Amino acid sequence: MPPNNEPGAATKTMGKSTRDSNLRPKRRLRGWLANILVILVIFVGVQWFKSRPLASGQAPDLSAPTTMAQPFDLASLRGQPTLVHFWAVWCPVCKLGEGNIEALSSDYQVITVAMQSGSDMEINNYLQKQGLSFDAIADPYGEIATQWGVRGVPASFVLDSSGNIRFASVGYSTGMGLRGKLWAAAQFE
Repeated sequence: MPPNNEPGAATKTMGKSTRDSNLRPKRRLRGWLANILVILVIFVGVQWFKSRPLASGQAPDLSAPTTMAQPFDLASLRGQPTLVHFWAVWCPVCKLGEGNIEALSSDYQVITVAMQSGSDMEINNYLQKQGLSFDAIADPYGEIATQWGVRGVPASFVLDSSGNIRFASVGYSTGMGLRGKLWAAAQFE
């Protein structure tokens, strides 16, 4: 096809090209937003699915000696928000969140349950080696975890001052996320 020598032909082509190039970033942005939305929906769906078996409503009883042989009864912590955190020494995701739990334990009531992690002495050795001071209860056979509906660790429950479970999640939780949930639980009074 011979070149178009009409006056303004280059301008028409150039105008179309400019318009197409202006639409590309908008299309690309819409594509990115659609992908992010799909990923977010999948993430929320997976979190919902993983947390379905977790206990809800009034927290199950939790009365057992800590790994330091101190008596513990969850009912004695009523009056303030409380974090009940299930973890295991063999869990790599739990290791990522240990520092968050340690930091929270200095500001809030925190009790942890070490699921299938060995004897009291083995758990205490692990805590000492990691420089952790939060209270732990050994759950060598997963009996406590079963009462709470925990099938995988880490799992966290945020209780309000009346002992009701306000938030429950499975998987890694940020320190800020848990802190925000504990703050929100205090607002349910």
